[in-house]
Amino acid sequence: MTILVTGGAGYIGSHFVRYLERKKIEFVIVDNFSTGHKKFVKNKKFFELDLKDPEEIRVNLQDLDITSIVHFAGLSIVSDSQKMEKEYYENNVLASMNLAKFAVEKKIRKFIYSSSAAVYGIPKEIPIKENHPTKPINNYGKNKLEVENLLKDLSMEFPLDVVCLRYFNAAGADDDGDLGEEHNPETHLIPNVINSALNSSEFTVNGDTYNTDDGTCIRDFIHVNDLASAHLLSLSFLDSNKGFHVFNLGSETGFSIMEVINECQELLQTKVNFRVGTKRDGDPDILIADNKKSVNKLNWRLEKNSLKAIISSAIKYHKNVL
Repeated sequence: MTILVTGGAGYIGSHFVRYLERKKIEFVIVDNFSTGHKKFVKNKKFFELDLKDPEEIRVNLQDLDITSIVHFAGLSIVSDSQKMEKEYYENNVLASMNLAKFAVEKKIRKFIYSSSAAVYGIPKEIPIKENHPTKPINNYGKNKLEVENLLKDLSMEFPLDVVCLRYFNAAGADDDGDLGEEHNPETHLIPNVINSALNSSEFTVNGDTYNTDDGTCIRDFIHVNDLASAHLLSLSFLDSNKGFHVFNLGSETGFSIMEVINECQELLQTKVNFRVGTKRDGDPDILIADNKKSVNKLNWRLEKNSLKAIISSAIKYHKNVL
């Protein structure tokens, strides 16, 4: 089988590609390198193309023997999605629509979609189950939910089997230390805290008045390699489970911003210089996944289910590469 991996030069996509390489599974990468890195696809089969252009998809991919699609490509900065609504819609929704239509035309039956816990909005209960109401509060979450609904409709009308994976907070880096999180600008918590510690720069904690023990918000962090394994398990799941399916990918454990800072300080033996800034509007106090459905139905097992393991891998990448 040959798996088409979109966004394979990005953070999560590149780790999935590494996972496929270790399993000796054939793949081909598509990326426009708007946020991905060419160094992550060096010596790999890839096409540089824009999924917003359906003709470009057909011309480049029509003759390939693709058996499944794993779709990571898209824009993912929540604050940008509010300011760049049209660009986010085109890159996240329109591009996904074009790719899904190509899958239907080519009779590619398996489609795995990189969704997000952002589809839930402000949670009514913790941990969050897949049947929790979906009421996204930002354009990024709205984009993800719109694509989920599009794929659900297509799966009911055509022979297209879909798994949507709702990530919580992807974090960490590959054990080899040469592949990790590298955004520009960097917006994710753990790499920013590490950068502050290593570069003696100031880190801003966005508020300390949340309804948690230490006043900082709590998030569910999941190692990027555990995310990668879930995508391959999802493809296997579709062998015997047709139609449309949704799964949470989280650890069922939450850590506060201050707990992350303290763990970084302990592992680096360096003080993190931080200040408390203003609380972000609409930021939930706590986001923690219920992952029992993924564990039971996908047979998914977390290999790095500790904050220490996640942060240690990120530190290794930052020291080796950045």
